Amino acid sequence: MTERARRRIPDATVARLPVYLRSLLEIGGDSSTVSSERLAELAGVNAAKVRKDLSYLGSYGTRGVGYDVEYLLFQMSRELGLTQHWPVIIVGIGNLGHALANYGGFGASGFHVVALVDADAEKVGQRVAGSEIRPLAELDDIVRTNEIAIGIIATPAIAAQDVADRLVAAGVTSILNFAPAVLTVPKGVSLRKVDLAVELQILSFHQQRRGAAKQALAASDDTAESPPPFAVAD
Repeated sequence: MTERARRRIPDATVARLPVYLRSLLEIGGDSSTVSSERLAELAGVNAAKVRKDLSYLGSYGTRGVGYDVEYLLFQMSRELGLTQHWPVIIVGIGNLGHALANYGGFGASGFHVVALVDADAEKVGQRVAGSEIRPLAELDDIVRTNEIAIGIIATPAIAAQDVADRLVAAGVTSILNFAPAVLTVPKGVSLRKVDLAVELQILSFHQQRRGAAKQALAASDDTAESPPPFAVAD
């Protein structure tokens, strides 16, 4: 095995690599180098964590100079598998499925939506983003013909587990689930969940905390501005 294959990168680091990659792309041609402090600022982490994460890529930067931006982009793209072509299938072409199919950012990152599938016979044959919607019954053949390894589930919750099972049986080993359901997959299959409702609830929590803090501050200001009580002499 090569050194790269032997080296295990922690899951937490892997989750931050796309953030670093996006930050480096934002820098663009503005600079040929970037410091760990600058990258940390853009990514919303601390500089020590950036240096630790980048060390897993075999990149240690140069004291007083920083990291070579172009080389970091190459390293991160390679580790994230973005230097390869990844055919993607979307199952469930409702409003969300339509939006995902029309999202132009997939192709720019090396992910190419090559097939759209839906169980609704009325949708089959329609074209979305240049692709024809195929019936769920053809899933196995579609996956095999297009050598698909990544599947996106955008179905209603009630259908999500069945679709996941079908994808796995067809040979798909990586699944991104947008359905509001908890799915189970066999060992060896990677499953990621995007739950928009949960994300909104987290935002609601922080919004509520900010509102409570403002109310407490306002109450404190009101108390400070009130005249102190005075004593009446006997």
